[in-house]
Amino acid sequence: MIAAQLLAYYFTELKDDQLKKIDKYLYSMRFSDETLKDIMNRFRKEMEYGLGNDTNPTATVKMLPTFVRSIPDGSEKGDFIALDLGGSNFRILRVKVTHDKKQPVQMESQVYETPDDIIHGSGTQLFDHVAECLGDFMEKQKIKDKKLPVGFTFSFPCGQTKLDEAVLLTWTKKFKASGVEGMDVVKLLNKAIKKRGDYDADIMAVVNDTTGTMMTCGFDDQRCEVGIIIGTGTNACYMEELRHIDLVEGDEGRMCINTEWGAFGDDGSLEDLRTEFDREIDRGSINPGKQLFEKMASGMYMGELVRLILVKMAKEGLLFEGRITPELLTKGKIETKHVSAIEKTKEGLKKCMEILTRLGVEPSDEDCLAVQHVCTIVSFRSANLIASTLGAILSRLKDNRGVARLRTTVGIDGSLYKMHPQYARRLHKTVRRLVPDSDVRFLLSESGSAKGAAMVTAVAYRLTEQARQIQQTMAEFRLSKAQLLEVKKRMREEIERGLRKDSHQEATVKMLPTFVRSTPDGSENGDFLALDLGGTNFRVLLVKIRSGKRRSVEMHNKIYAIPIEVMQGTGEELFDHIVHCISDFLDYMGMKSARLPLGFTFSFPCHQTSLDAGTLVTWTKGFKATDCEGEDVVELLREAIKRKEEFELDVVAIVNDTVGTMMTCAYEEPTCEVGLIAGTGSNACYMEEMRNIEIVEGNEGRMCVNMEWGAFGDNGCLDDIRTKYDQAVDENSLNEGKQRYEKMCSGMYLGEIVRQILIDLTKRGFLFRGQISETLKTRGIFETKFLSQIESDRLALLQVRAILQQLGLDSTCDDSIIVKEVCGTVSRRAAQICGAGMAAVVDKIRENRRLDHLDVTVGVDGTLYKLHPHFSRIFQQTVKELAPKCDVNFLLSEDGSGKGAALITAVGCRQREMEAQQH
Repeated sequence: MIAAQLLAYYFTELKDDQLKKIDKYLYSMRFSDETLKDIMNRFRKEMEYGLGNDTNPTATVKMLPTFVRSIPDGSEKGDFIALDLGGSNFRILRVKVTHDKKQPVQMESQVYETPDDIIHGSGTQLFDHVAECLGDFMEKQKIKDKKLPVGFTFSFPCGQTKLDEAVLLTWTKKFKASGVEGMDVVKLLNKAIKKRGDYDADIMAVVNDTTGTMMTCGFDDQRCEVGIIIGTGTNACYMEELRHIDLVEGDEGRMCINTEWGAFGDDGSLEDLRTEFDREIDRGSINPGKQLFEKMASGMYMGELVRLILVKMAKEGLLFEGRITPELLTKGKIETKHVSAIEKTKEGLKKCMEILTRLGVEPSDEDCLAVQHVCTIVSFRSANLIASTLGAILSRLKDNRGVARLRTTVGIDGSLYKMHPQYARRLHKTVRRLVPDSDVRFLLSESGSAKGAAMVTAVAYRLTEQARQIQQTMAEFRLSKAQLLEVKKRMREEIERGLRKDSHQEATVKMLPTFVRSTPDGSENGDFLALDLGGTNFRVLLVKIRSGKRRSVEMHNKIYAIPIEVMQGTGEELFDHIVHCISDFLDYMGMKSARLPLGFTFSFPCHQTSLDAGTLVTWTKGFKATDCEGEDVVELLREAIKRKEEFELDVVAIVNDTVGTMMTCAYEEPTCEVGLIAGTGSNACYMEEMRNIEIVEGNEGRMCVNMEWGAFGDNGCLDDIRTKYDQAVDENSLNEGKQRYEKMCSGMYLGEIVRQILIDLTKRGFLFRGQISETLKTRGIFETKFLSQIESDRLALLQVRAILQQLGLDSTCDDSIIVKEVCGTVSRRAAQICGAGMAAVVDKIRENRRLDHLDVTVGVDGTLYKLHPHFSRIFQQTVKELAPKCDVNFLLSEDGSGKGAALITAVGCRQREMEAQQH
């Protein structure tokens, strides 16, 4: 017993001793984590060089764009053909993708031999051969009469400028067909197919095998965004943000990048890590100085590396008692499959004995142990190197996403990864150590790159079809110049109808007189109170206007909420609430005793008969208080003040916020004669000639007309440009059939239009994987401020996704692109039709004054105009295009409804005094 233990102890000692010797001997092949992290950083730098415009030409890691922009989302379906040319065999598959849960993908394939004389012959011969095999396959499948979409896996370095074109940069592996390098392989194949003339094929995508692997795995796991091949050769691809890919136009979305990482180190950046054995392998290869990383890590060279090490060790008497045989000196005698066999846990040493015996070196047990250890060091180095470069890709993905933890899936294929007994485990372990802040799932690609080509084709087919249908939907919102001129012409007609006495009653654009007869002249002076009612908040302001040299406007205000039950209760309750707020404000300012002149900004359609009398035509914006419509709101306010019996006020003017906007700007800029609100609602006013306002007595001078243009189109005159989405928004609104123009161009409704489109696109399976969430069904969820955020140029798609996530919409990158496009299209139309309306107004003023050219300023207010990133620019551009004879200057208004109301009151007081002097 003791003897056996002693023997085992002696053997372990011997083994440890032997292994330590080899460890020392191959010290330069064993990497610390520090070295691996260093390699990782070097590769990250190389990736950046490859992506940069200026650095790409000299970069060794080429980072080729593949034009594959998205991974499968599960909604793909159809019948596809995949070709796979990348080795001595050529495979053709027919791939049927269905929504059948049990078997979503059905494949039938056939392998065709590619003889050496064709591999080394001319390009024409090669592609004629491919076309012939494809014809044979289609014949057997009885699909010669169908034009099926084809995906082509072509596993050689190619430059692409679109998905269905690939220019061969250089042949690799054993291929050498002449006249193909520098040519587009799709063109060559199409030419060969055309020459036959017995079938038709639609080649939609050319894919590298690495991309094919990512896409195959992507069909099973939508998180998959990296593909790796670790076989005869090695390469990787991953989904990069388009904004980082200088070689491709556009910043939106992502694209798969084929790294071609085998060439890492070709510029000397791995010299400190390459050993004498690596150099010897490179010298004996068909492409010295090229693909140096691949030569250190891929299956093609692993057996040969082991053989070179064994030769050197034998020469130095460290193995086989110095015996060297002709077999051991023959290149290729140890293959990678031998390395895999030797490293098997149980039968490895037995296999090692067999293999070495075949080489005639008469190995001892210790020799076998030593050789097994050499194999382990060589294959472990490969796994470590690949873990480092993969780690670089993962850390880049993590930074691109800006997340604390990355969850992702890596699709892997290749004989070395699949066949070697320890390789996968070692690779996974090292990756997890190098990028600890990532949860990485490794997914083995089942049916390889050809199914991937079909997947790329399926996705391309889905995206092309989807893009076509989405563009068709969005086309209804894209208005031509002719259509916009038509909107302008109709607005002009409606303006005329509103101004004329005989048609004013039926007119939709009401053109209400405001009795504001002039803009401020700078002599206004005094203390004024202003009320501002136009939404869910109500403001009371004290405005001190000082004239003379040191003209100034000083304002104090307080904001009060209007509860929904008051908005929709009785008129008396509403006005009592308003007076209660005024009372609180006067207490707050200590001004209960003064009888101040007051301007009342009341932003609802009113029929005015004088500056201080206005009958409410109809409530808008969610107000529903009873007993107000048809009543004079100034009287309602005066009565409520009387009921309170606490203070007296002199109500001088009732003001629309649009007019207030014009007046505030006119105080700063005398040429301002138009006011525009582009916010929650949409409206405009302008100074019209008294002679044209038939419903008011007198022909002298001018008066500001409140257009109430939101109702433009209520008579059906815009129906030809209204879409089904506009109709849906109208049907779901509080005032169906009313304010149709406003519903197409104001902030309150743009988000709703977008929501209706998104619901439709989701129902059609183009968005959110066809799942309509509860959120998306909720009215008003898509606020206009989200449109502004989503359309901001500075916002990457990641942030768009974040906004959509806040709304409970789990979106992919593609979804975000579509949502962004929908938002942009809807807000662009809004700005354009709003601009068409304004063009009609400024041209009307020009014609009123019989001018060839008009210089005029428009005072503008409203959140949509102020906060949306593109609205104001598109709006101004449209006005310029549609009213070329007017030079329009746009001025942002500062508080039109507060300061503007006080200025109108001041102008009103001045007018009153002048009239009193005349009498």
